Amino acid sequence: MWNNVRQLNAAASLLSAGALLALLGAAGYWLAERPMFALRAIQVEGDVAHINVPTIRADVVGTLRGNYFTVDLDRARVAFETMPWVRRASVRRVWPNGLAVSLEEYRPLGTWGDNQLVSVDGELFTANQAEIDDDIPEFSGPVGSEKMVVQRYHDFQKWLAPLGAAPEAVSLSARYAWTVRLTSGLEIDLGRERTAQTLDERSMRLVKAWPQVVRRWGDNIEHADLRYPNGLAIRAASMRFTQDPSASKGNK
Repeated sequence: MWNNVRQLNAAASLLSAGALLALLGAAGYWLAERPMFALRAIQVEGDVAHINVPTIRADVVGTLRGNYFTVDLDRARVAFETMPWVRRASVRRVWPNGLAVSLEEYRPLGTWGDNQLVSVDGELFTANQAEIDDDIPEFSGPVGSEKMVVQRYHDFQKWLAPLGAAPEAVSLSARYAWTVRLTSGLEIDLGRERTAQTLDERSMRLVKAWPQVVRRWGDNIEHADLRYPNGLAIRAASMRFTQDPSASKGNK
């Protein structure tokens, strides 16, 4: 090799190239670590109706590691998505020392249990229910039933609309029996879905009987039980009665 000029020249070229690459790498590392590239700014874009931007900056920035070049964007995305109300986040670098994050909020449809909300997509999320501006329906059901309850809520809206009221609460019991409370105050027991048509048919039974029920008992109906095969049971405020306490004493 030492007598081969061509091999010597090739080896020298390789050594020179390696040294140059090492020098460029060291220079790049030195430059990347300069204070000018330390993360100082976070731009927040997208849905922020329920999101406090200063709080996001204060809470998330402290969890980020690295600078403009070295920060892990996927880890930053996960950090943003752990914030209340945030459904999805995307993060990109902004030269020379910033990040831009685009946020998508959950769109709340109703409350779920005591401390959660359910979105229009049937996704559960945790947020302060007091931050909701409008009255929204109440939902509850077994674990994993969120999408089913949301779908049935929309069905009940359509099926029970002729009654002149909308569902304000939809509950699915542990035995998968349905109960609906309307804005009129009427509570409806629909029972379990035996077939794909069970709830639709029972709702239609109430709708068809409603004019006759109102004529007979008035419009202050409190409860309707539709779990019967071919009928229904009604309880109205006018059916209530109280016993005279003095009469009760006289019978003792």
